[in-house]
Amino acid sequence: MDARDYFSPAGNEDRALPASLEAVDESTMGIDLNEQLIRNKAATFFMRVNSDAMSGAGIQEGDVVIVDRSLPPSSGKVVIASVNGELLIRRLEKQGTHGARLVPASKLAPIALDHFSEKMIWGVVTYVIHHV
Repeated sequence: MDARDYFSPAGNEDRALPASLEAVDESTMGIDLNEQLIRNKAATFFMRVNSDAMSGAGIQEGDVVIVDRSLPPSSGKVVIASVNGELLIRRLEKQGTHGARLVPASKLAPIALDHFSEKMIWGVVTYVIHHV
């Protein structure tokens, strides 16, 4: 099996493939998404977004986010946070030594966390799977 079995030029099947595609080894044709997207299998979860709070950051309602619970939450990262028993997707902004805010990428108001603890953070979002 050669690269022609995987790729066919749109609209002109007789057109030759570029030399770089013809030389591709068939053993490298597959992409293992687990290998590419998951760093720590035991601590990684997929979650479906059911809010548009992060739409300004390109995370839409219905998207799937990949969340790694083993990563330390740091300021500027998109996280899944547990607030009053509800899981929220927001950008974390640490303030001082004990404070933080969960900031949406929409018109919603930030949520102040006066006594911030890393225990409030369920996991760090590492990737977004978005349907086009």
